[in-house]
Amino acid sequence: MTAYEEHEKTVLMVIDVQNGVVENAWKRDEIVSRIANLVSRARDRGVSVIWVQHSENEMPIGSEEWQIVPELKPAKNEKIIHKLYRSAFEETELEEILAGLDIGHLVITGAQSNYCVRNTIHAGFERGFNITLVEDAHTTMDETWEGVKITAEQIVAELNCACSKYQLPDSFVDVAKAESIDF
Repeated sequence: MTAYEEHEKTVLMVIDVQNGVVENAWKRDEIVSRIANLVSRARDRGVSVIWVQHSENEMPIGSEEWQIVPELKPAKNEKIIHKLYRSAFEETELEEILAGLDIGHLVITGAQSNYCVRNTIHAGFERGFNITLVEDAHTTMDETWEGVKITAEQIVAELNCACSKYQLPDSFVDVAKAESIDF
């Protein structure tokens, strides 16, 4: 069930896989390769791909850090969402684009797991979209909070756990390995 029952299509979202975001990310090459494979499979099946690019003072629009990594190339007809906040929904045209594409289900990949991936998942879920987090296609970096080191691997595992079989009355979030995603 979804709040968007009339919207039956699925979209693949690639969040912030940009040079400055994933440069030192956990399992960077493996994750980027897996995302590239998902993008190829989505395109082969006629599933839309939406790209998200974050900008901020350290990563201004047009800078090398802001660019999507060279291993991933948005196609000319694919939408690119430019955002300033952790959620890809906040002050962007994402929701209108999803409605126009008849989307009710978001398959989410990208970086950083604990920031933009997490916040986009929650924003979409609370708006009534069904979400699948690709558990082995998102990444981040080690963090320290109040003197406690949290590894990127722990952060990724925690988000996967938090998203597993999570339901609201009109929507769900679940996780799945990249190889099992069947667009």
